Amino acid sequence: MIHGIFDSHAHYDDARFDEDRAEMLKSLPENGVCGIINAGCDLESSRASLALAEEYPHVWAAAGFHPEQAASYTEEGLAEIEKMLTHPKVVAIGEIGLDYYWPEPDREIQKQVFIRQLELARKLDKPVILHVRDAIADALSILREHPVRGVMHCFTGSVETAREVVKMGLYIGFTGVLTFKNARKPVEVCADIPLDRLLLETDCPYMAPVPFRGKRCDSSMIAHTAAKAAEVRGMEVQDLVDAARENTLRLFGISEI
Repeated sequence: MIHGIFDSHAHYDDARFDEDRAEMLKSLPENGVCGIINAGCDLESSRASLALAEEYPHVWAAAGFHPEQAASYTEEGLAEIEKMLTHPKVVAIGEIGLDYYWPEPDREIQKQVFIRQLELARKLDKPVILHVRDAIADALSILREHPVRGVMHCFTGSVETAREVVKMGLYIGFTGVLTFKNARKPVEVCADIPLDRLLLETDCPYMAPVPFRGKRCDSSMIAHTAAKAAEVRGMEVQDLVDAARENTLRLFGISEI
């Protein structure tokens, strides 16, 4: 069995885990998972992520305002996020970014909220977890003006864009999308980027890899994403899992697992 899996992006506070959250989280170490970062999307989910991190030794948290929740942003809310980030198990600001897939929230509001959170990341010297959908040009433009450490979560862009992201010092996260039949771009990017910039993630309960596509995802399923990544890169699965874990620990400043 593959061991030492670190899921760098999950949402165990999601309602789809309400019936068996405790049992699921307790079972993951027995299934090869040594660590999880639970990402916040707004104040409520950031609080829930922190609560999970306090309860489970193998869970860490990120706190922030997702671009789809930009309309709920307030300066008071950001102050609470900043306070959360003083907790030793809150290791990143996220997930934050831009999402132009839907017409709302307004793009200018998204940009303002994104920039305020990048400013906080720079102030606190914290990494960020980036969510960027249909907005890569604007996101990269803002990141050039506000450079930070972090990861481009669930990356599905081109090799050329990935190279630019890596050149900015960012990491790239791969979900179960890597295993999908139509996942040409993620496969090409996975083969191309430096190994020391690759992270594994689920985005669970979403993005379950083949052969679980369409089902509720959990962190143990990363083994299938890792197997595809290892195949693409021509290496042993355990070696890839080990490298991704070390990258995750380094980026998020986690010293003990």
